[in-house]
Amino acid sequence: MGKVDNLEEETRELPPEDLAEFRVWFLEFDWAEWDRQIERDVAAGKLDALGEKALRNHSSGRTTLL
Repeated sequence: MGKVDNLEEETRELPPEDLAEFRVWFLEFDWAEWDRQIERDVAAGKLDALGEKALRNHSSGRTTLL
């Protein structure tokens, strides 16, 4: 049995209070990891083309105010 399988099994066995606490922790962990990935992508220039396209669209009037 792999690590993920073990985690799944242990998670299923958590009492409701512990599961609620785990959910809060995991959501915070997951969002922090997402932020780190975005920061790595920005530093690597992976989002440059999207930013440039958005600026071109805005400059040419192809955007809508929110």
